[in-house]
Amino acid sequence: MDTAAGLPAGVLLASFCVFQLLFHVLSSRFSAAVSPGFSRLSFEKKIEWNSRVASTCHSLVVGTLGLYLFFFDEATIADPLWGNSSLVKVNIAIASGYLISDLLALLLYWKAIGDKYFVVHHCTALYAFAFILTRGMLQRVGNFRLLAELSSPFVNQRWFLETLQYPKFSRANVLNGVLMTAVFFLARVAAMPPMYHLMYSVVGTEAYARLGPTVQASWAASCLVLDVMNITWMVKISRGCLKVLSLLRDQKASGRLQNGKLD
Repeated sequence: MDTAAGLPAGVLLASFCVFQLLFHVLSSRFSAAVSPGFSRLSFEKKIEWNSRVASTCHSLVVGTLGLYLFFFDEATIADPLWGNSSLVKVNIAIASGYLISDLLALLLYWKAIGDKYFVVHHCTALYAFAFILTRGMLQRVGNFRLLAELSSPFVNQRWFLETLQYPKFSRANVLNGVLMTAVFFLARVAAMPPMYHLMYSVVGTEAYARLGPTVQASWAASCLVLDVMNITWMVKISRGCLKVLSLLRDQKASGRLQNGKLD
């Protein structure tokens, strides 16, 4: 195995080990040191806390690197289907190592953090990433999908704030909720039309034909599965955000009315 071929495998293994260490050891120690509320949590809550810390770290790494590659990686910009970039493969290998680590955590602690939708999400993403890492195709597409991870830190922060019992109408909760909704929409929903436009624009080209029917079908199917889940989550997040903003508006209006009566 040459160096170029072995790099993704080595990065994937290292990523898996790092996220296992983060989940089982580092998160608990760091969280107990910086957040007094962590030590008072139940065992199940601590497991989910550690899972979300790992998720946040993963999202910040692959999302930030993915954003840089999206704008500046010349090879994959020039050829979205067959452009070859070692750095893109590194980013996808990091994500794959995390997904395997998180799947293992889900299975080991199913009663605490088990979620069938996350299993479907992770397996679908790993299936798609396997083609990229083993065959070198669709690297720009895979990296583009990783930009969805930019929304995960806000989703996780919402859970942290609720678990630490921050008031629903606190500035931190409201601000994070608005940012979560906006970034989730931009990174996961608004990104859909460009993806499907790319897919449509390359159909019938020689580069698309070289992918073969299995990869062509897998590309479309994996995108559909992930995007149906993203739309479902977007609806739930939007409803929650609108509900909080509506209650906050009513609360402020009630406060002004009471102040007016007092005057």
